[in-house]
Amino acid sequence: MKKRLSKFILNFLILSALNFPAQENQLPLVPLPNSIKITEGFFVLTPQTKLVSSDAGLVNDLLLFNSRIKQLFGYTLSIESTDPVSGNFVFLNASNLTGITNESYEISCTEKSMIITAAKNGSGFMYGLQTLIQLMVGQNTTNNKEFIKIPCVKISDEPRFKWRGMHLDVCRHFFSKDFVKKYIDVLSLYKFNTFHWHLTEDQGWRVEIKKYPRLSQFGAWRNGTMIGKYSDQKFDTIKYGGFYTQEEIKEVVAYATERHITIVPEIEMPGHSVAAISAYPYLSCNGKQIDVAKAWGVFNEVYCTKDSTFEFLQNVLTEVMELFPGKYIHIGGDECPKESWKKCKNCQDMIKKEGLKDEHELQSYFISRIEKFVNSKGKQIIGWDEILEGGLAPNAAVMSWRGTQGGIAAAKQKHFVVMSPGKPCYFDHYQSEDRTKEPLAIGGYNPLDSVYAYDPLPKELNAVEKDYVMGAQANVWTEYILNEKQVEYMALPRLSALAEVLWTKPENKNYPNFITRLKQNSKLLDAMNVNYAKHFLIKK
Repeated sequence: MKKRLSKFILNFLILSALNFPAQENQLPLVPLPNSIKITEGFFVLTPQTKLVSSDAGLVNDLLLFNSRIKQLFGYTLSIESTDPVSGNFVFLNASNLTGITNESYEISCTEKSMIITAAKNGSGFMYGLQTLIQLMVGQNTTNNKEFIKIPCVKISDEPRFKWRGMHLDVCRHFFSKDFVKKYIDVLSLYKFNTFHWHLTEDQGWRVEIKKYPRLSQFGAWRNGTMIGKYSDQKFDTIKYGGFYTQEEIKEVVAYATERHITIVPEIEMPGHSVAAISAYPYLSCNGKQIDVAKAWGVFNEVYCTKDSTFEFLQNVLTEVMELFPGKYIHIGGDECPKESWKKCKNCQDMIKKEGLKDEHELQSYFISRIEKFVNSKGKQIIGWDEILEGGLAPNAAVMSWRGTQGGIAAAKQKHFVVMSPGKPCYFDHYQSEDRTKEPLAIGGYNPLDSVYAYDPLPKELNAVEKDYVMGAQANVWTEYILNEKQVEYMALPRLSALAEVLWTKPENKNYPNFITRLKQNSKLLDAMNVNYAKHFLIKK
């Protein structure tokens, strides 16, 4: 009798756990939706569930959702174009209603239907489907892949910022096309919409330019790499490098576009240009042959401000702009030593010809000249905050990395801004106080909680000026990041915290609750074979 009673109680408890809805803030959703309410009952997804949309333009979103279902659960769902009248279905409801923005979505769920409503030609459907995927994996506590219970919910959601970015440096260390796609998949999962692809540097040129083949033949390869700490100055002698063909770039751009992510390419100038100069020495002030840099740091070899350099850069940018359909081209502009310009007759003549005060104004002239060309092609430039020095180019946007002051100054000048301060947005910095248990990093300390606490809107800006802050991004510089698994480890879960900063209203954020949700949400990263730091799993 006792045995039967115990079994009854156990079964009751299991059934109760399966049928009792979690609280809204316990659902495994990252970023947290801005309005969410759990209603009665469960929607059960099975292999017989139908995906339905009468809008042919949404088929791609459904196909991507189906591919994720296949990866996670081993089957695909049927896709139909006839509006549903009965059965179990997920329905994409394209709306022309006012108040529905390009990135907003709504979910209305009953025991038989999951209806996602979003703008007809926007990104909202993709975001709604990503929310559904998170619910499916996080709630699937029974491991029954053919019977997935999802609490009935009503969600109304849209992002806080329009620029939600992540960066990847592929120059210090090179990463395959397939990994870049995987990186984009992770960004899509967490509703990022911008991927900043750092493609040129002192240590390697990574994009094929057909007019200048030596850039990939020679500029993409170095004869060794720094090993260990910068202070040790130790190097191997292994030839290292790689580049993406234009066809590979097109493939990645299409892949990102399908996932509603815009790629912003970065072509560094006037500094961080050693790799290009090694391929074409005439681009420098002295014309001397140099090698692609093996060490990290800042180098005095920079682009000369003569007309032949501008011709080269305009030709390069023409090919780059044809590859990347987005609005912005990142032109770097950071860490440009002026020593060679001070000694260069061409540069000094340019200062006199243009009536400039000094080399800082010469850099401003350089950036403004490039901007004018880029604008003529229907694009805009964005650069690191050093482009403020000597005067900001008329239409340039600023990415503020040396703290927030550059972004504040640009916004006050009515220029658009992306906040990306080293603290806490450099994900190449350490994330644990105990560095002995961490892979070697460049330095710094940006733990998960500091990323989550970040607010991209500086208090120094008034309401009008804050409108010029488009959003924020985190950067993954790869001097000390040797392989793809380490990229993932350094980016995640800090990337997830930043996603919530950029999407969720501040009043809805709560760090302990975020950690609770993240622990469930990480099941999805496990299922996608994504490496991530586990510090947040350790009780403090």
